[in-house]
Amino acid sequence: MQLILMGPPGAGKGTQAANLVKKFGIPHISTGDMFRAAVAEGTELGKQAKACMDAGKLVPDDVTIGIVRERLSKDDCKKGFILDGFPRTVEQADALNKILDELGLQLTRVLNIHVPAEDLIERAVGRRICKGCGATYHVKFNPTKVEGTCDNCGGELYQRKDDNEATMKNRLSVYEASTKPLIDYYSKAGLYTQIDGRQSIEKVTDDLSRVLSSVG
Repeated sequence: MQLILMGPPGAGKGTQAANLVKKFGIPHISTGDMFRAAVAEGTELGKQAKACMDAGKLVPDDVTIGIVRERLSKDDCKKGFILDGFPRTVEQADALNKILDELGLQLTRVLNIHVPAEDLIERAVGRRICKGCGATYHVKFNPTKVEGTCDNCGGELYQRKDDNEATMKNRLSVYEASTKPLIDYYSKAGLYTQIDGRQSIEKVTDDLSRVLSSVG
């Protein structure tokens, strides 16, 4: 089962990826994890990626694609994988098709956890984090018993600087502009499914699992 998991910032993609890993026993592979692993292993591509990251530059497509190829060739991907953060462009999607062809694999499904922008902004702006233990709360959806105080450790809560409306609007605008071509690409290929991310975590997991059971 070869999957791509998409979703805007704040849609709960990380939580759902973890649930799918437990259910289907396949690895969750994010772009960041791939880069860090390649750097740690000291591969030639890892060295090239590190040089770019250290210089504050974007890692070039040829290096990124090479690292993806190396990662998907590993034994733990033989039963399948969940790709997160790749591809980001139609060109990378074409490159992924070539990689899968080389490995004798086919993409099973592209899943997009969709949440309207206004909901994502509300989620971000209301988020509060404990300075002591790192627990996360929300002023509306998951408030603490005592305002501003963590239920777990009694620590002080704070709001991250980037959890504001202007920053979220900008992040979502960039995400939507870059993602639309990919949605069109995979829709035309008959591989795209959109899941309503406004539902409970359990319901989103159920919907994702139902789609995968029907195609698996």
